[in-house]
Amino acid sequence: MFLMSYGKNNSIQVPHQTQIIKKLTFWKDYCSIGNMGTQNYNNHRKFYPPHHFIYLPLLLIAEIFGIYKIFNESVNQLAWILFSVLIFLILYLALMVRQHYALGLQNRIVRLEFKQRYFELFNTRSDEVEEKLNFGQIAALRFAYDEEFKELLYKALNEKMSGDQIKKSIKKWRADHHRI
Repeated sequence: MFLMSYGKNNSIQVPHQTQIIKKLTFWKDYCSIGNMGTQNYNNHRKFYPPHHFIYLPLLLIAEIFGIYKIFNESVNQLAWILFSVLIFLILYLALMVRQHYALGLQNRIVRLEFKQRYFELFNTRSDEVEEKLNFGQIAALRFAYDEEFKELLYKALNEKMSGDQIKKSIKKWRADHHRI
């Protein structure tokens, strides 16, 4: 609870108001699209704090607690085994379902973006080229601007560069702030 007092001009002043605002906007900024600053190879991955730093750690702590109780409480050992199995299944499902749907949809969108970009640059369909590339290569190419895209696409097709090699070869990074 904040203590409020009247200042000289009869307005309400809250102590450390700027600090409070900074703390409140931290998570908003951290979760938002623009939290990375300039995006590059080293910082292009993104976390969703409520999921990665609250929900999953709490499930992990509950699992560890359940396993601890299995070995230290012989009276209710079966109940703690069932508790631990249930928490493990919830943890597993939380990871797998979230990843499956979100990444599956995003991967389709990345492929569509590749097709559109290829058509815009070469004025032809990308079907034959796309068949020769794996998804990692296609996903990595989206970080390159048009001139580098052409050069790296050629190298990916002829020198069999991996997606990670393509990302590391990009000189001017084209940020993708929309991937979750």
